Amino acid sequence: MLPPLAERLRPKSLDEYIGQEHLVGKGAVLRRMLDTGDISSFILWGPPGVGKTTLAHIISVQLKTPFYTLSAIHSGVKEVRDVIERCKNGGGMFRQSRPILFIDEIHRFNKSQQDSLLGAVENGTVTLIGATTENPSFEVIRPLLSRCQVYVLQPLDAAHLQQLLDRALTTDTELRKRKTEVRETTALFRYAGGDARKLLNIIDLIANASSPDEPLIIDDAVVTERLQQNPMAYDKDGEMHYDIISAFIKSIRGSDPDGAVYWLARMVAGGEDPKFIARRLVISASEDIGLANPNALLIANAAFEAVQNIGWPEGRIALSEAAIYLACSPKSNSAYMAINSALETVEQTGNLPVPLHLRNAPTSLMKELGYGKEYKYAHDYAGHFVKQQYLPDALQSETIWHPQPNAAEERHKELLQKLWGDKYK
Repeated sequence: MLPPLAERLRPKSLDEYIGQEHLVGKGAVLRRMLDTGDISSFILWGPPGVGKTTLAHIISVQLKTPFYTLSAIHSGVKEVRDVIERCKNGGGMFRQSRPILFIDEIHRFNKSQQDSLLGAVENGTVTLIGATTENPSFEVIRPLLSRCQVYVLQPLDAAHLQQLLDRALTTDTELRKRKTEVRETTALFRYAGGDARKLLNIIDLIANASSPDEPLIIDDAVVTERLQQNPMAYDKDGEMHYDIISAFIKSIRGSDPDGAVYWLARMVAGGEDPKFIARRLVISASEDIGLANPNALLIANAAFEAVQNIGWPEGRIALSEAAIYLACSPKSNSAYMAINSALETVEQTGNLPVPLHLRNAPTSLMKELGYGKEYKYAHDYAGHFVKQQYLPDALQSETIWHPQPNAAEERHKELLQKLWGDKYK
């Protein structure tokens, strides 16, 4: 059986690779790594179909180094340890480079799975190359992230897509047999959306829908007709999946219930996993609504539980109710901004010591050293409050949470001003 066009045209060297010039162009960082043969661990972050997996394979082929692949969907800690053990036993005979361990969708690894990689990456047993469509700063644990560089891949622009199309037409034997003629590319490039694999899959779809004895004509009308007739119009694992969930969340954030329900319907009709939609509602309730309406998180969690308990198709009603409620709620991202600010502070200041009066003192020695001494128990004071330092000494004057101008947070701010004075102006 003939492999898909995307597989037939997969680049085998950097000279065949299209796009990402900021990484693989002349003098760029990954090109320099290949030229010197000195590859350090890194993570490739970008949307589907922009060459993350292909780039990893090209690196392994050019360096002639053993190459191991794990999918984060199907692999656990045991599989990771097995591969690392094979690298320890077999990697030493290869002069040019350490074995490469490529992990696709590394964001799907949980903490324990990511932890299992740390030692091998740290001591140089393997060179780790991860690929992810999600922001690594949120999905990859900090110790692993600190051991890897992160390189961002961009969607292919129209010039890149044209270059890919030209290569397909001139080098692929099957397309040349069909005497393929491309009359228009506007719809083709629009539906591809910067995704090389999707561009080639669309061409495959059109080719398979017509007789192999006829010339293959590609124009805007043909592309639009074929995609509207095919389930590929909603690809749960591809770019459309990410585009539509993005439109859904942004409609909620923008307080447009019509947009939210429309994009919800697109996902429901396309067969999206209901739990995925429900999880995103919970995230939106925390990130975009937060303290402006804490009930939003309760509603989102209730919708998530309803989907689990009553199943499909009735679960769509609970998702609709939650999406409309969230879209109509007042908005605040102060909780989201606060945790990001706190994480940034932690990264900049390191492991600052806990003030002695806040430390626990379970032993007599700790008590002698002053642990817990002078701690003031808030419930012993009027109004259940007493001024006391809770941040490390170096940060005691910092303000991390900044209330935003909405009714709920204004009430919190007024209370904090009464308690703490000028700190919450």
